[in-house]
Amino acid sequence: MIGNTLILIAAALPLMGSPGPATISLASLGAAFGFRNALPYLMGIILGTIVVLAIIATGVSGVMSSEAWLLVVLRIAAVAYILYLAWKIATAPVGRTPTGADGRSGVVIGSFLPGLGLSVANPKAYAAIGAVYAGYSITPEHLLLDTLLKFAALAFVAAVVNTAWLAFGSTFARFLEDPSLGRAINIAFAIMLILSVGVALALG
Repeated sequence: MIGNTLILIAAALPLMGSPGPATISLASLGAAFGFRNALPYLMGIILGTIVVLAIIATGVSGVMSSEAWLLVVLRIAAVAYILYLAWKIATAPVGRTPTGADGRSGVVIGSFLPGLGLSVANPKAYAAIGAVYAGYSITPEHLLLDTLLKFAALAFVAAVVNTAWLAFGSTFARFLEDPSLGRAINIAFAIMLILSVGVALALG
């Protein structure tokens, strides 16, 4: 059982942790505003990913597929928020300001609910989680236990990879002391964020 769990986690890490709208937005927020300021958004992303996992595990995804308009509405809202977020990141203050030690503590950033909504509307999440969930088993002879173990393992992976992306982005925050370099980093992350949404929509 432990071996199968490790195999599942090893397969899930590259799929769930690869660049996409959620992971790139986390790195972007980390770079622009720092790790602590983006924690509410991180919690929303993680919970939203767990909601997607629950939808797949319970078979609700089939019902949602028949209500295509619902996913369309969610994705339009998610794209609109991502564009707004990209603009906020690109124009975020750089260098030290009186608002706090890192110069960004007073900036309004992504919050819990937008992170939750983005995860639920993210086509990459359904594709990655669905592929791993359907392709691997931990205890195939016990269906309920297998479902619970896969749910727990994939929820753990979601927490790890999303936190790692935020931490990765926040490592760039130290470079924001230099206004020109800080602005370039913010703009680069904003562009990557917009591109990730375009790719996700094209593939979804």
